[in-house]
This record gives sequence, C-alpha cells and structure tokens, in this order.
Amino acid sequence: MAGRKGLTFYQKKKKLNMVLIREILSWIFWIFASILLAVVTVFCVGMKTSVIGSSMEPSLYNGQEIFLNRLIYKVTSPKEGDVVVFLPNGNEKSHYYVKRVVGVPGDRLYIKNGILYVNDESVEEYFNDKIAEPGLLENEVALEEDEYFVIGDNCNSSEDSRSANIGTIKKSYIIGKAWMKMASGDSDMGLIE
Repeated sequence: MAGRKGLTFYQKKKKLNMVLIREILSWIFWIFASILLAVVTVFCVGMKTSVIGSSMEPSLYNGQEIFLNRLIYKVTSPKEGDVVVFLPNGNEKSHYYVKRVVGVPGDRLYIKNGILYVNDESVEEYFNDKIAEPGLLENEVALEEDEYFVIGDNCNSSEDSRSANIGTIKKSYIIGKAWMKMASGDSDMGLIE
C-alpha cells in the first residue's frame, strides 16, 4: 500500500509541554488568589459611607463618600486626631456619625472661653472657630477606660460628645477609622488627616 486515504485514528500524538501547563495553572491560581484577597479585604476591612451634615467642614463635606478601615481598632485603639465613624450609644437604627477624636481614656477635658483644653493644654488645630457652646464640657470631664470624646471640626454646627444625648463614645460603638475621602465639591480625593 502506497498511502493511506480516509480517516485514521492512528495519528501521531502531540506531547503536552508540562512546563507550559504548570505556568498556566500558576497564573490561574494567582489570579484566583488575588480576587479572593480583594473580596475579603473589601468585606472584612473596608467599608464606604457618606458624611451627613456640615459638622466636619472643611475637612469633609455633606454627602461626601468616605472609606473606613473596620479592622484597625480591633488591633489598636483610637488616637487623638483620628476621624472615626460610630453609632451614637450603639444605636443600630441611627445613621453613622463622623467626628474627630479629641479625648482618649485617662484624659481630662473642658472648654473655657471657646477653647478646648485636654489635660490643661489648649487644642485648637482641629477647629475652624472658637467653640460657642461647651455643652458637657462646661465642667471638666475625666474619661474613664473605654471612653472617647469626639467633636466635629465645624464645632459650632456639630452634634457630638458635648451633647448629653451622645456623650462619651465607647470603643464598641466605633465602626472604624475614616482614612480616605472621595472628591466632592471643594474637596479633592485623598487621605483624611
């Protein structure tokens, strides 16, 4: 027989290159691992919310979206100057409040002549004006363990720890630390300071 014509099932088999197969499987694994890590990070650590009201101007504006880190305060505690998101009195039905921490456990706070004093030292760098209404800080307040005092940067247009219905904030009421803001109005996108 000179040559075969028609269908034949005895064609030469191509050998698969094992190095190529390993490379493809490696790429598939790393793509899947990256997607899984991104999903876990967003759902466990990150969260997005919006600022309600003008209490944080000029740092943050009404309706501006912010991202927060929900994991950080499971490892560390809030520090003075942190912008935190919390539920007042742990009320799950309330909207999220966004305020700046001005007092941490062990601090003594009061307001005199429109100026906030923490441990007898004036704190003015966070506020855009003198504080008109001292509220609970008319008299000195000593923070106990697991108590934080928060005030909005726009202190004369803020419902915060000075109000009796909010008062000091427990760590368990804090949802997370605000760390990034989206562009809105006069404010650019960037890290929250």
